[in-house]
Amino acid sequence: MGITIREIRKKDNAAVENVIRSCLIEYGADHEGTAWTDPDLGRFSEIYNSKGNKYWVAVDENDRVVAGVGIGRLADLEGVCELQKMYCIPQERGSGVAHRLMDTALAYAGKYYRRCYLETLKNMTAARKFYEKYGFRRLYEPLVKTGHFECDVRYIKDL
Repeated sequence: MGITIREIRKKDNAAVENVIRSCLIEYGADHEGTAWTDPDLGRFSEIYNSKGNKYWVAVDENDRVVAGVGIGRLADLEGVCELQKMYCIPQERGSGVAHRLMDTALAYAGKYYRRCYLETLKNMTAARKFYEKYGFRRLYEPLVKTGHFECDVRYIKDL
């Protein structure tokens, strides 16, 4: 049962969207003000294909997407990126796949940025503990307006 981490491909777009939407439903975040209403949710292979923007998927031995994470540029903030759309299906949580994705994303981010920002939800307790283990520090105000006004917990990390 091997998991492979690779950059997203066009054929992965719908599967990534399904993983994200199922996780948002699980946490009661299937509404406006979260990733639920992002217009680019099903277009990651197109969105994350320029310098400083990348999305990776974790796939199982059948090439089925089980998790993903992105690094994206934040408009108007020089040297700061955002950890974006990090979601994992319940069956893979605790397997180490999230660590592999985070290590991949942060290594990439460190090549282009000085700091990494992220937004999440208070009820995503395990995710928040995971981010804190990686050295993300809590912020009490948004760094920028991302459109995710329902995300009530924010973090920053020096790279």
